[in-house]
Amino acid sequence: MLSYRNTTKELRDSGIDTAILSVGATEQFGPYLPMHLDTLIAELYATAYGRELNAYVLPAIPFNTSEEHANFKGTVTVSPNILTAMLEDIVCNLVRQGFRKFVVCTGHGGSYWEGAFIKHINYKYPEIIVITANHHNHLAWEEAVAAAGLTGLNEIHGGLLSVCTAMWLCPDLVKTQSMGSEVPSDNRLYADYMGWDKLTEDGCWGRFEEGVYSPEELAEKGEIFWSVFIKKRTEGLKQILEEGYRRKTEV
Repeated sequence: MLSYRNTTKELRDSGIDTAILSVGATEQFGPYLPMHLDTLIAELYATAYGRELNAYVLPAIPFNTSEEHANFKGTVTVSPNILTAMLEDIVCNLVRQGFRKFVVCTGHGGSYWEGAFIKHINYKYPEIIVITANHHNHLAWEEAVAAAGLTGLNEIHGGLLSVCTAMWLCPDLVKTQSMGSEVPSDNRLYADYMGWDKLTEDGCWGRFEEGVYSPEELAEKGEIFWSVFIKKRTEGLKQILEEGYRRKTEV
């Protein structure tokens, strides 16, 4: 694996033709967690996929389509048109340099643009392939929740799992104070139509209760969850990429 920290000569001499494009977010995670968690998660994905595929890992883009959080101060949201246009430009630039295989990964669950982007770019550019690592999503979630001892987790954003994640990745930025609430399930019907300031008490769609776990236990659960989740999503990724590229480009 190589990354933007390597030199252009190292990249040229490696013969690498696969690149990892990751997209995080800068958005609220309730009153006590930092706003770059999704970017840290995107970087975890990118590093794991880069190692698996011996790919060139680009820096994570720290902005995403975060409209649901945009009424919370500090959140940055960009339109899907702007974001996907930038990603397409990046792909085109790398294609000119000899890259032919691409993996897109996002740390933000609200990246609804991803599926349409993948489908469109593969149609528009028949000489390359662009994929995501969503082939084991459901199984990965179930295995990771169980391994971390979080069975029964009822969270979409900013609850116990988010605190566990932050305590593992950036503990010095976390205030382990109770936050969030149990959000009525029928609020999901409206989640894409309005800001979450109208649907949640403090931006958290889930609950964290102070004092249930020690800081060390929270960090351990975060590490276990993400290690298992990403490992499962990485399984079979190389085969899908290589076989997909062969099928798409064979004459």
